[in-house]
Amino acid sequence: MKLFSFDEPNKNWLPYDGTVNYYGVILSNPEHYFRVLHNDIAWRHDEAVIFGKHIFTKRMVAWYGDLPFEYTYSGIQKTALPWVDCLLELKDMVEKQSNETFNSCLLNLYNDGSEGMAWHSDGEKDLKKDGAIASLTFGAERKFSFKHKESKEKVDLVLEHGSLLIMKDTTQTHWMHRLPPTKKTHGPRINLTFRTIER
Repeated sequence: MKLFSFDEPNKNWLPYDGTVNYYGVILSNPEHYFRVLHNDIAWRHDEAVIFGKHIFTKRMVAWYGDLPFEYTYSGIQKTALPWVDCLLELKDMVEKQSNETFNSCLLNLYNDGSEGMAWHSDGEKDLKKDGAIASLTFGAERKFSFKHKESKEKVDLVLEHGSLLIMKDTTQTHWMHRLPPTKKTHGPRINLTFRTIER
């Protein structure tokens, strides 16, 4: 297992079967965006169907896009809301930094370290195959983990307040990722994942 917390944007942090670039902190005023996102986004408790039961999580989510894209995961369909100004600003920054383009954004609000995300891949049929996914982090620093689906090799990074991570190429095919819960973090974290939906 490898643990990294510094930025080398051209370095691939995965040893094989995918590409992950960590740009480190790209925003000079991340606290401003954290406040705006926390207050202005249409947050809702996430929903999932697990073993036939419809549950609501403590974690809050929101989904925005160029069009009212329908996106289904964990058995629940979501419809994208129209962009708000702060998301368009951040999308523009991320696109310039990464030389990629995106048409939608999934947002997650974790209230504290007890809330996380289990192992998964972003391989839904609506997503562009092998397309880039850009992850912007605001608030509490958290460990973010990757695990190869066959070899089980793991790579861990620490995602900083105002930082950018890009996952692309065959990463979603061969690797899972998660945000592990932690008792060391008590503050909230907001994560934005810019994506490309194909219709």
